Amino acid sequence: MTDLTASRRTVLVAEDDPGVRSTLDQLLRFEGYRVVQAADGLQALGLLERERPDLALVDVVMPGLDGLALCRTLRRRGDRLPVLVLTARDQVGDRVAGLDAGADDYLAKPFATEELLARIRALLRRTEPAEGSGVLSLGDLTLDPAARTAHRGPHPLELTKTEFDVLELLLEHQGAVLTRTQIYDRIWGYGFDTTSRTLDVSIGYLRRKTEHDGAPRLIHTVRNVGYTLRTA
Repeated sequence: MTDLTASRRTVLVAEDDPGVRSTLDQLLRFEGYRVVQAADGLQALGLLERERPDLALVDVVMPGLDGLALCRTLRRRGDRLPVLVLTARDQVGDRVAGLDAGADDYLAKPFATEELLARIRALLRRTEPAEGSGVLSLGDLTLDPAARTAHRGPHPLELTKTEFDVLELLLEHQGAVLTRTQIYDRIWGYGFDTTSRTLDVSIGYLRRKTEHDGAPRLIHTVRNVGYTLRTA
């Protein structure tokens, strides 16, 4: 029977075995989840730039970027996406390694579908925000991290995942000046090339969207330092 709590929830399946990936896709869709698929960790990171899943099922052994490296990358970015690691190994050391990498839960293959679905439901319940909590605002700018929505006045802002994450970070530290390195480490991960123009491009798009129809600027440049969010 379809789980009604799964309605409109999105699960990212990162698994290099096409047979396992297809089986998980069919199972989750039957249960009412929306599914996006990735064949390896690098593809999963790319999908996360366009999608915002509610949970990720991640295989440990994948080419390019394995499951544990994917978890570490997400946590270095400050991404709290719930991650359930799937692996063919069931030694204590393997479980510890997965949890230390930032995974929220660990399930060894082969597993019963009932247990997998129960663990997914448990993780989704654990990460549900309290009613009415967590909304960030400055002036007429509001952002709801739980719903992944943002508005300037009555107008919704259509933001990419990266734009949303940058704006959320600036709102969390409104009034403070965040250096370029701090923003890169939080959003793109430690070691990202801080001399690139990626951040500047994202800020440019954010300004264009938040200043639509002549709305006053909120995102300000502090020359040779970084950026700050303030009303004046």
